[in-house]
Amino acid sequence: MEGRQEYAFNLIVRKYGERLYRLVRKMTSSHSQADDVLQDTFLKVWKYLPDFREESGLYTWMYRIAVNETITALRRERLRSAFSLSDKNGKAALTLAADPYFCGDDVQRRLYGAVAKLPPKQRAVFTLKYFEGLKYEEIAFVLGGTVGSLKASYHHAYTKICRSMEEDAV
Repeated sequence: MEGRQEYAFNLIVRKYGERLYRLVRKMTSSHSQADDVLQDTFLKVWKYLPDFREESGLYTWMYRIAVNETITALRRERLRSAFSLSDKNGKAALTLAADPYFCGDDVQRRLYGAVAKLPPKQRAVFTLKYFEGLKYEEIAFVLGGTVGSLKASYHHAYTKICRSMEEDAV
């Protein structure tokens, strides 16, 4: 039975790994951090797959795990940087600029740098709404919370990103 479970899990990783990576990568500041989060995501998927109750689609369930793992990683990173003397906002932009996997132009670089400065929850809401095109009801399923609070979070994130991009353009 164990061999069949591993085979099924490998199929899941092949089918959904790239989509989940793109989601996580938009929320993190580096390729290596996205890889770490994706690995943690698939470890949880493997651990809890027998408990999957099919109340939602498999991808939606994994999506939720990936977003929660990303938020956890971002909070850990924020805590670590809060205790260091380095410039945490500048660090995200420098990491992105040095990332060999990033192939965007200057505007995209500034956008991703501005998104990287957001608090984890706002970053998640913005990423799911702006980049992934999810409806607020779907975001509420993934993150929890009310549609109204998510709209407010998105608005605050959007305002901060606009302000940050204007400052970076000068």
